Amino acid sequence: MHDPSIIRAGDLYYLFSTGPGIAIRTSADLKHWDLAGSVFSATPDWVASAVGDVDALWAPDISYWGGLYHLYYAASFFGTNRSCIGHATRGSLEAPEHRWVDHGAVVCSEGTDHNAIDPSVVVDERGTPWLVFGSFWSGLKLMQLTLAGAPVDGTLTSIASRPSTAIEAPFVVRRGEHYYLFASFDTCCAGSSSTYKIMVGRSQALAGPYVDRLGNRLLDGGGSRVLSSSSRWRGPGSNGLIRDGESWYHIYHSYDADADGMFALRVAELRWDIDGWPESGGP
Repeated sequence: MHDPSIIRAGDLYYLFSTGPGIAIRTSADLKHWDLAGSVFSATPDWVASAVGDVDALWAPDISYWGGLYHLYYAASFFGTNRSCIGHATRGSLEAPEHRWVDHGAVVCSEGTDHNAIDPSVVVDERGTPWLVFGSFWSGLKLMQLTLAGAPVDGTLTSIASRPSTAIEAPFVVRRGEHYYLFASFDTCCAGSSSTYKIMVGRSQALAGPYVDRLGNRLLDGGGSRVLSSSSRWRGPGSNGLIRDGESWYHIYHSYDADADGMFALRVAELRWDIDGWPESGGP
């Protein structure tokens, strides 16, 4: 599976990933996973008119605030920025009588200098939700949301970019006095030839500037390496974190060179060093 996003509800972890309808899996231990249906039985109607006849929905992001589970997802075609990010909500993941309610497009990008895919939500210290997103083009963007999950006014703030433009899949987490911005650099989705790697920067302000260990700004192409390929597990990327008590786990996909480049979910322990930088136990 590609592009994992994870949350815990009750005794189970719920994992969402790219695919037709957005697949859902559940686990009690982060090791053994069961399919648990999908978010949509059919692609929402608005997608065809806004983007086109896509065969899958990409890079879902699951979060919880305001008494609802919020799922953001992307519709696009590979290599283009004719893209939109959609939004759906649900009251409970555990109660079968609850259903996903789709709210349509949140942001689209055709005709702009950015690409509206790879959404992720972070809630700031005041309880305000923000959407981070972006892939190639002019880099990663930040947009404020209402408490209902809609855009406040559509204003975008640039938070990371690269001269090569090969940056995508942002994930922001707040820990202590810093926000940490994780991103995937280089090439995804090429099996064992994938060169994806996971990089990070941090800032005391959500809007940045984010800097790496050496003080280089992510807006200028900086970033400190969190995880890169091993001889077997290639192209780790599209990552997220989840905290369970005092333990942190690093969630991402990678390609198995021992299985003809098959893509797979990877879950690794993650620790924070004495200076507050993340260190993954992957690949």
